[in-house]
Amino acid sequence: MIVREALVSDPRVLQAGASVREAAELLTHPHVRSALVAEGDRLVGCVTPESIVAAVARGVDLDAATAAEVCDRDVTTIEPDVALDEALHLMAEQDLERLPVTENGRLLGVLPRETIARRLAEDEPA
Repeated sequence: MIVREALVSDPRVLQAGASVREAAELLTHPHVRSALVAEGDRLVGCVTPESIVAAVARGVDLDAATAAEVCDRDVTTIEPDVALDEALHLMAEQDLERLPVTENGRLLGVLPRETIARRLAEDEPA
């Protein structure tokens, strides 16, 4: 099985021009630990509680600054045709709960760790 077959095609995404306050509000929802930031369908980065705290510490105006200005741009991604077991290994190696799936820079979706584990378990012989 490959990543394309297990990805979530409608991940929570903030557009690059969203305010930092919008990003912070999104992160207050239960089970939302980060939000991908995109410009159109292109992945720009990821906003985390840590990036919001760093912005506040720098005195950033939460209403004027954009998600693109404060997001972490060094985001690990994976291509859609990679095997699921390779994706799981990468996620374990980097301690990631979810992995953005991109193709030629275009965001296709996200691959949650729990989805991979479930799919791989379904594929194992009884």
